[in-house]
This record gives sequence, structure tokens and C-alpha cells, in this order.
Amino acid sequence: MSAIIWRKIISASVSGSLFAILVALIVPNPFGESISSIGEYIFTFILATPVYLMYSFPVILVYGVITSIISDSISNLITTKNNHKKIELVLTVIFHILFGLILLPFSLVAAILFLITDKVIQKSNYKFNWVHSVKSLVIPCAVWLIFMGIIYLEHIFSNLNELLV
Repeated sequence: MSAIIWRKIISASVSGSLFAILVALIVPNPFGESISSIGEYIFTFILATPVYLMYSFPVILVYGVITSIISDSISNLITTKNNHKKIELVLTVIFHILFGLILLPFSLVAAILFLITDKVIQKSNYKFNWVHSVKSLVIPCAVWLIFMGIIYLEHIFSNLNELLV
């Protein structure tokens, strides 16, 4: 059971980071202000990604891991009792979608990304432990630091540009 928890934490790290980037690409400005140029879109995307990550990752980590374990356990329990192991994936998908309906459409996208990430990682048949889980938390931290670093560099260059002009 603990190996499953470690894998789910890794899945949360990967899918949470992907989710923040994906949402920032689709909704770079959550306040609905118009974006007038590609440069403005890119900067708004870069600015929105760490914000989305800060708010979504803890939820994906806690809620996503717990509900994914519940989804897999219920699916496994149903298919084991009925000897229908072939429909376990279908049931898992259904339960992930049901748990993902809490904050349409964002949580649904997060649940599907989590499921896909978890199944890809599970397919590797690698035995994960707590060290792998802790190391995987570097992924969202690195994404946050990279995007914040880009914002910082842009700020430095714009200040430098103002000084030179």
C-alpha cells in the first residue's frame, strides 16, 4: 500500500505542474482583461503559471492523492469480487471523473491529468519509495522557480531599459 501512496505523490507532482502550465496557457489572465499582443500573452502566461501552481498544487497533492487511492481501491474491490478485472480501468476512470467534478472544469482537467500521469508511471512497474516521492516534489518547486526567475529577469531588464533611456 505504501508504494501506491509514493507513486500517487509522484503523479501529483508531475500532473500538478502540468496542470498549472496548461491552465496558464488556456487562461493566462483569469480576470478576463484582453491581451493585445503575443508578447503580452507570453508574459501573462509566465506570470500566471506560478500563481496557478501555488493554489492548485496543494489541492492536487492532498485531494488528488486521497481520491485517486479511493478510486483505485473501490475499482479493485468491485472487480476482484466479481472477477471482472478487465473493467477495472473503466471503473477507475469513472471514479476519477466523479471526484473531479467538484470544481468544473478545472478540477476535472486536473483529475484526468492525474489519472493519465499515474497510469503512465504505474505502467513502468518501477517500485517507488518515500525518497522518490520527496524528490518528485522538486518538480513543482522547479517549475515555480523557473517561471519566477523569468519574471525577475524581465523586471531587471525593464528597469535596466528605463535607466538607459
